Amino acid sequence: MTDGNPIIHQATRLKIMASLNRLGPDATLDFTRLKAILDTTDGNLGTHLDALEKHGYVAVEKLFEGRKPRTRVKVTAAGRRAFKDHVAYLHKIIDDGGETD
Repeated sequence: MTDGNPIIHQATRLKIMASLNRLGPDATLDFTRLKAILDTTDGNLGTHLDALEKHGYVAVEKLFEGRKPRTRVKVTAAGRRAFKDHVAYLHKIIDDGGETD
């Protein structure tokens, strides 16, 4: 067992990954909806999405519908694996009282 995933472990990023992992494999979540779920600002969410995207955990799609910009986010296969592993790490801490060996 590892020491967990420091990228995913940060509270806002953990919430992002948990929100996205509830969706189907190809489903996306609008930036504005994700922002409302997390109760955060545009800038804060954007910064955390950039970090997750840099590590290949999420894919961010920016497009226009008519004249309105729209940003959609989805978790990647690598992101699902990383999240699953990190959740297993957290369960081990809970189940073993903090012993992660």
